[in-house]
Amino acid sequence: METESQLMRLGLFDARVPRYTSYPTAPHFSASVGPDQFTAWIEAIPAGSSISLYMHVPFCRRLCWFCACRTQGTQSDDPVRAYADVLLAELALLKSKLAPGVTLSRLHWGGGTPTLMPADMMTRIAGAVFDAVPMGPGAEFSVEIDPNEIDEARLDALAAAGMNRASIGVQDFDPAIQKVIGREQSYEETKRAVDMIRDRGVASLNADILYGLPHQTPAKIAQSVQMLLSLVPDRVALYGYAHVPWMARRQQMIPSDTLPTPEERLQLFETARKLFVWDGYDEIGIDHFARPTDGLARAAKAGTLRRNFQGYTDDLAPVLVGMGASSISRFPQGFAQNASSTSEHTRAIRDGKFSTHRGHVFQGEDLLRSRMIEAVMCDFRIDAEEMIRDWNATPAQLSALFAAAQAAFGEMVEISPAGLFIPERARPLTRMIARVFDAYDLTKSKHSSAI
Repeated sequence: METESQLMRLGLFDARVPRYTSYPTAPHFSASVGPDQFTAWIEAIPAGSSISLYMHVPFCRRLCWFCACRTQGTQSDDPVRAYADVLLAELALLKSKLAPGVTLSRLHWGGGTPTLMPADMMTRIAGAVFDAVPMGPGAEFSVEIDPNEIDEARLDALAAAGMNRASIGVQDFDPAIQKVIGREQSYEETKRAVDMIRDRGVASLNADILYGLPHQTPAKIAQSVQMLLSLVPDRVALYGYAHVPWMARRQQMIPSDTLPTPEERLQLFETARKLFVWDGYDEIGIDHFARPTDGLARAAKAGTLRRNFQGYTDDLAPVLVGMGASSISRFPQGFAQNASSTSEHTRAIRDGKFSTHRGHVFQGEDLLRSRMIEAVMCDFRIDAEEMIRDWNATPAQLSALFAAAQAAFGEMVEISPAGLFIPERARPLTRMIARVFDAYDLTKSKHSSAI
């Protein structure tokens, strides 16, 4: 109880802080990066190098009320097919700008619901991707799969295209909770999808589950976790539901008075966390769990765990190219984001140019602070020697930054000549500690909880 009280005093329950899937975070992007800059960065990718590619499909058959992603509902395939034609043109444009011999390290299809695409469309798009950027040795092709929006034909198409990792959203298996969040998906439907995925030789399976949902209790989340464990996922993301109805209007359908208190949220997280650990999963960063044989677990042990827009990753490619409306790309030079609206994105591609409309060019201490935040989020430590050797930090810089963290969090951070370390009791505060190193978050203002 004393530790919980101390965590509360240090802002665990009242600080809305970024998840730091990038630095600076997307709200700090500006119009300083446009299509010409994006094209120059693409053309600067060295011949024969390895990159990652993310493809965004912003359509869903239904709009789940809990979701804050940029998506649009459709009951017809017509807008999806029109969007697929734009993706094909965008991939052709990418191919025309890439140096010879560039290959893929990772390919991820997300959304939205990429599996609402018909099988023939999936085959065409996969062919265009690999025509533009072939898969490299040991490459991974993952797809987000909605168990309610998948069948044998579409899985056959994905397997034939080379999908070797699938990701399914679970959220919670309790029918009453599913009804309140607008995401009805039975255990039986989920198991059917998992069985079909496994039957096609897809060896790696990710799953997402949420805590902090309306009417959720420790007993209910324990039941959902145990049901999920029966499906034997290789990797699990345990995300906290962020109730932001002023940003995601569909969340207004969820009554605020049904949500757990901040203290109850922590109890829900701890209940789920203990069950994953007891079942043999390794804890990865602040909210992931993985079987010891999974790539994330191996990366965590090796100190090569990284953070990107999908969360934790073992991908070390220096470039991530985002295709589709609202997608974000990461380059050694900075970030670039495509136009968010499908109509604006479509107009740009049809005019023969990329739709980049905002981003950020790295400057000053950006790369140093980015790596410090990533190290905190991935490893709960900052290695002083690495920062000096690889990121041009000076001992005086590090001393000042570490002192600021200790001034804010006291004994919750440990400082030594080796660097900074977050002990286990303080790890619920990891994002708050990372925020100390965020030079763009000038106000450090506190709002309601988003843990």
